[in-house]
Amino acid sequence: MFDFDLAGMYGIETRRLKEQVRRNLDRFPPDFMFELKKEEWKELVANCDKLPATVKHSPTMPFVFTQEGVAMLSGVLRSPTAVQVNINIMRAFVYMRQYVLQTPTYQDFASLKDKIQALEERSEENLKTVNELSEDTQNSLDEIYLALSELAIKKQLEQNSEQTQRKRIGFSLTEKK
Repeated sequence: MFDFDLAGMYGIETRRLKEQVRRNLDRFPPDFMFELKKEEWKELVANCDKLPATVKHSPTMPFVFTQEGVAMLSGVLRSPTAVQVNINIMRAFVYMRQYVLQTPTYQDFASLKDKIQALEERSEENLKTVNELSEDTQNSLDEIYLALSELAIKKQLEQNSEQTQRKRIGFSLTEKK
């Protein structure tokens, strides 16, 4: 972030922010903050329309802060907003430390992974067994249906042959001539 953006966020003037940074340069290594070169700033002004008009023609080059620099800046500045930001950062670190201490370790995750793999293997074995039982059951049912249909056909044939062989019962008119 640019120094002028951070100054607005922290509720101070940009020159006061730069003043505090220069007084505490040992707290801002190159991976926390750097100052743009004149050529970089000119190129940025030429390519970016969103920059405020007040900073486009400033004789001083802006400071650019990384996320670590923004956090360090909140500890250097004395505005009420900077103090609150610094307090919130400290609370966030304490919360994260507590979270990490309560979070399961790598060994816990490894044992969970092993347990899940064992469950998956067992479920695959169970599925294979169920499929085999299902196939056996289906084969048995097919044999039963086949036997029943053969019995039904045999019974039908027996009934038909009985009806043709039996003498009819009842009164019959036979005409004599």
